[in-house]
Amino acid sequence: MKPVIGIPGNILTNFSPRYTSLPITYRPHGFIEGLQTAGALPVVFPISKEEDAKHYVESVDAVLLAGGQDVSPLTYGEEPHIKLQDTSLIRDQFEIAVIKEAWTQNKPVLAICRGLQIFNVAFGGTLYQDVSLIPDLNLQHVQESTPETAAHSITIENDSWLGQLYGAKALVNSYHHQAIKQLATNLRPVAWSNDGLIEAFESKDDQHITLGVQWHPELMIHNSEAAQGLFNAYVKTVRDWKNNQD
Repeated sequence: MKPVIGIPGNILTNFSPRYTSLPITYRPHGFIEGLQTAGALPVVFPISKEEDAKHYVESVDAVLLAGGQDVSPLTYGEEPHIKLQDTSLIRDQFEIAVIKEAWTQNKPVLAICRGLQIFNVAFGGTLYQDVSLIPDLNLQHVQESTPETAAHSITIENDSWLGQLYGAKALVNSYHHQAIKQLATNLRPVAWSNDGLIEAFESKDDQHITLGVQWHPELMIHNSEAAQGLFNAYVKTVRDWKNNQD
């Protein structure tokens, strides 16, 4: 059977002048297509009460955390910097509950861009609220080129799951103005940009299957075998994990 992957959703209120302020629960289609092409059944969780997270996570085989607004600094004990952009505290709180439930239930998690950031915060990590606050920054992390175009290279740890997939180097796109500052203690960094930002992490232990990436593979799936390959490998990992549970 195809594995079912739950994706916490977002709420859009300004997608069309004709429907101003009409809330729409959604997920960008690249995440859906990447998972479907890989042989999974994606389902979207609407933003809900924190206590509902347990039931949502129980209903799926794994979780994918997608991009979106900035993570509110209130979730990691900081005041908002002047360069902070749009946030959704209700989304942050629900996703943190989903993350902790997925961890408790030992269900695989793929965290992309904001997903990487909120996963880190859920377990005590912190963020740079804007990449301009990072010393010695010298790369363009909010690229001006088209989304399917690689923006910079990353270096990958050889003994990581990601390293087995990509090798020691990879080219990725980049659309983030926040970044990991302090990494949560249950995670290990496995990829870095040339100016030192953490571009990917995995869980430290073998019990939890967790991968977080700072780039957007869902925007590159049509012209990058490696991008779709990430979804393929993740879904295969989920399928293998599911079979071992049965």
